[in-house]
Amino acid sequence: MAKYVDGFVIPVPKKNLKAYKKMAEASAKAWKKCGALQYVETVADDVKKGKITSFPRSVKLKGNETVIFSYAVYRSRAHRDSVMKKVMKDKKLMEMWNNMPFDGMRMIWGGFKAFVTR
Repeated sequence: MAKYVDGFVIPVPKKNLKAYKKMAEASAKAWKKCGALQYVETVADDVKKGKITSFPRSVKLKGNETVIFSYAVYRSRAHRDSVMKKVMKDKKLMEMWNNMPFDGMRMIWGGFKAFVTR
């Protein structure tokens, strides 16, 4: 079965992790309700700043922040597009997103076709 994944890398101030978790839980609920196969939010544990590239460098991580890596899984790109249309109609979630507890200008995201799965 083909799969499609949306991935996110987000710098979150450590003092805002509680607020971010609340937003992430609401997002997970919305994505699953709208049809995503899986929704995962993770917080950095073993993520060192590399000399040239790394998760911290990718989001210009500041000393008081941590990296969040998140992803949602779908059956296909078309399925993802359908789920996203529904998610965007969730007024409560959109209100939360308008008050994000992080700098959205440094967030990285994108959609990916599955290349190898086991």
